[in-house]
Amino acid sequence: MIRVLIAGLGNMGLSHALAHHKTRDAEIVALVNRSGTVDHPDLAQYPVFTDFHTALANTRPDLVVIATYSDSHAQYAIDAMTAGAHVFVEKPLATTVEDACRVTACARATGRKLVVGYILRHHPSWMRLISEAQALGGPYVFRMNLNQQSSGPEWETHKALMQTTSPIVDCGVHYVDVWCQITDAKPVLVHGIGIRLSDEIAADMYNYGQFQVTFDDGSVGWYEAGWGPMMSETAFFVKDVISPHGSVSITEDAKSASSDVDGHTRVGGLLVHRPEGDRLIDLPDEPGHQDLCDAEQAYVLRAISHDIDLSRHARDAVQSLAICLAADQSIRLGSPVKLEEVLP
Repeated sequence: MIRVLIAGLGNMGLSHALAHHKTRDAEIVALVNRSGTVDHPDLAQYPVFTDFHTALANTRPDLVVIATYSDSHAQYAIDAMTAGAHVFVEKPLATTVEDACRVTACARATGRKLVVGYILRHHPSWMRLISEAQALGGPYVFRMNLNQQSSGPEWETHKALMQTTSPIVDCGVHYVDVWCQITDAKPVLVHGIGIRLSDEIAADMYNYGQFQVTFDDGSVGWYEAGWGPMMSETAFFVKDVISPHGSVSITEDAKSASSDVDGHTRVGGLLVHRPEGDRLIDLPDEPGHQDLCDAEQAYVLRAISHDIDLSRHARDAVQSLAICLAADQSIRLGSPVKLEEVLP
């Protein structure tokens, strides 16, 4: 039985906690929440701490799940692994490439498992997208976005996230990770633009951004993300991969709204286009958000119990983060960034 400490009980942390609550392979030893309370009846039985390090020292867990704000991810992960625990940390792994490398170095030095919360790696429909795109052959054009028309509690959450992380970093790492799996080429250049569309966020932050990436195999990618009540619901969910031999696209689930968390991973189907004709792949029984969090945490437990080699997973996590942080840097500098200058 793997003893689990869960830090952070927002949307993702709550889902991860419920995943461990349901499984027979893990035991929750405590939860960490700044309020000291848990607003879910299934989790009311577990001890709650307000301080992460106190909880870590008192419970001595085998696994720590980190779902706090981004600026605490790196240090919490290092402290947990140094204390002997394996770590699952929500994306982004860190807020700087240097900190991300410190985390992965700590995992190597301590021999602890480190899994980063790239939920699409556990989504059967996105896995199918990757395999269909690879079958087309490159070089590729990647066109993806996730704009969210948020208001009320969702806008409050986005404003809180933007105290440390921009939309293109927070959301972009998922999709850039997909690009890198498809092409497996080296990213070489990124160019970003962004704009602050609300006085409710810090003067040095932007709530809309987009960037372009060039890879050394000739592939290019475009990603766009925006948060806030001013965002349009038109074309908020574009997921295309194009090659000289055709394209593969996610067909949008018409029932989804841009603020719907389940809709961010839901795939209505895949449209595979080749010059000789189109093929529509129906994908019934789509997993929901909680199903995917269950799958993520099941993978973490397997990685521990079966000693899965996660070294490539760690390198991929650092690379996708480095690309998105370079895009953020490009926006702030007003000029392209060479990725050889930021990649480890």
